[in-house]
Amino acid sequence: MSIFHIPKGLPKKPAFLWTIATCFFCLFIIAASGPQTDEQDAQREQNPRRYTAMIQNVFDFIQRHYVDEVDPQKIYEGAMSGMLGALGDPYSQFLSEKEMSDLSENVIKGAYGGVGLYISKPVGERIEGGKPAYVEVASPIEDTPGWRAGIMPGDLIIKIEDESTADITMEEVLARLKGPPGDQVNLTIQRGEKLVFPVSLVREIIEVPTVKSAMIDDIAYIRLISFSHMTGERTKEALEAFRKTNYKGLILDLRNNYGGLLTAAVDVCNFFLQSGVVVSVKSRIAGQNLVYYGGKEKPLIPENTPLVVLINHGSASASEIVAGALKDRGRAYLVGEKSYGKGSVQQVYPFDKSGFKITTARYYTPSDVNIDKIGIPPDMEVLFPKYSNEDVESLSKLLHSNKIKEFVKEHPVASVEQSNDFIRQIQAEYSLDSNLLSRLVRDEQNRASIAPVYDLEYDVQLQEAVKIIREGQYYQLIKQTKTLHDLQEEAEAEAQAS
Repeated sequence: MSIFHIPKGLPKKPAFLWTIATCFFCLFIIAASGPQTDEQDAQREQNPRRYTAMIQNVFDFIQRHYVDEVDPQKIYEGAMSGMLGALGDPYSQFLSEKEMSDLSENVIKGAYGGVGLYISKPVGERIEGGKPAYVEVASPIEDTPGWRAGIMPGDLIIKIEDESTADITMEEVLARLKGPPGDQVNLTIQRGEKLVFPVSLVREIIEVPTVKSAMIDDIAYIRLISFSHMTGERTKEALEAFRKTNYKGLILDLRNNYGGLLTAAVDVCNFFLQSGVVVSVKSRIAGQNLVYYGGKEKPLIPENTPLVVLINHGSASASEIVAGALKDRGRAYLVGEKSYGKGSVQQVYPFDKSGFKITTARYYTPSDVNIDKIGIPPDMEVLFPKYSNEDVESLSKLLHSNKIKEFVKEHPVASVEQSNDFIRQIQAEYSLDSNLLSRLVRDEQNRASIAPVYDLEYDVQLQEAVKIIREGQYYQLIKQTKTLHDLQEEAEAEAQAS
């Protein structure tokens, strides 16, 4: 309800004229927007110019009649944010002048000041149970403040400083996380339903790495951290180095890889696939529909070489293109957890000094499946141990105490005896499993230095991948795999049956 207040001292005629003007504007809006007939409704839906004219009229009216003088740029940015926000797509958004400038600088330099987290934020309320629209961590970037602090895929950032992330936009979240290197930003992290703990990060120049590789005895291991212009070349170098060894099989680790360039993903697939569809890009604009195929020459890695791909909730976008292509083509066996589920393509369009990012297409795997908001299920699910309610309470107290961080800081090169003594002490105090505590200490030690290529002792998913190749299970398991299209049809049939 609107309340109009006219001061008593004003003459009646101006008030009368003002009321006439207001009514005239209201009548104009009603005449412009009120439905009259079905035929007019159809014409209105087919004439978007009518709505642009209405937007222009409201813009002009605000400029002339709002009680205070308004900066037209502020109105413009609000309108742009509203239009793109109305799409309900977290990947489509207005980019202010500063955001466009920052984006251009990041692309040119390949680095920026921040905390090293790939994040997403639901538009409005969460679907499941109407939970607050907190920021979700899709993946930490290796060797960055967020990664060293132990933030994991699926964690929720519920507060930045003392402000709830449910109450601010994605643009505001990014503005608070990015900033001058050396400045501190304080976060509150929620893991699962109950585990909540504080994290203080010091911003750094974030340089996104791309490829790490090593031999695990007689098994080749390559981890793709991101998909950039250099990923294809760096992957090829690693694969060619492996060919000089007598390796038994290959593990391709795509965990916590939030994606990057589609062309880089296709390049990686071509090292394992010959000809055939790798990925399709579908848009409602016919000219933007594309199909990417495997290379014409024999792949760098022979087709009979066992190939296990590791995925988890942090595997998204370009990672899912690779995992989906290798799975659908029967070339790899997937181990780990269901992937993130980002099957859409975005483009950035400059607009004056500002701009916007918008979803223009979706990509489809070789079996013609789009995995957006669905993800790719592994052929073999391997999960890390879950915490009991009692463990969560004890773990929360331990994380708040910072005792593990302090121990690693005081003993950067701790001996086995020192580590075991410390683990026994905190086990007695917090009643947590010794294996869990050992893994937490090892993780903190790893984060305190350059990340190791792999950690076989505590990585149960990597352990399973090694076992599949080493014990000769691969060839039997790969025969039992199904395409994503088959899995989707089975899921639909089960849903209809129930």
